[in-house]
Amino acid sequence: MGQEKLYTHEDMLDTVLGKQGTVLRDEYESDMNSFLMGEAIKKARKSRHLTQEQLGELMGVKKAQVSRIEGGRNLTFTTIARAFKAMGISASFEAQGIGRIALW
Repeated sequence: MGQEKLYTHEDMLDTVLGKQGTVLRDEYESDMNSFLMGEAIKKARKSRHLTQEQLGELMGVKKAQVSRIEGGRNLTFTTIARAFKAMGISASFEAQGIGRIALW
């Protein structure tokens, strides 16, 4: 019996979607990042015991918009910032050569 070859996740993406930088691969990665950000917003909302309607009121949008955001649709940097800011979650990142930058 021959030994089975193991593939990494990256190998599989390369085979199925193409190498990084190809259109299909970039679309997949963008969609996946949007989905994960939507899930992060949903998790944060639930941890604060807020309904989609309540978060929408804090953000100044309707419940349907919150649903789309949590589904990874209609996501822009501004929308992400509004969602986290409305829940009182501060955000910052480390930029090489600049240091820590607070977004709000």
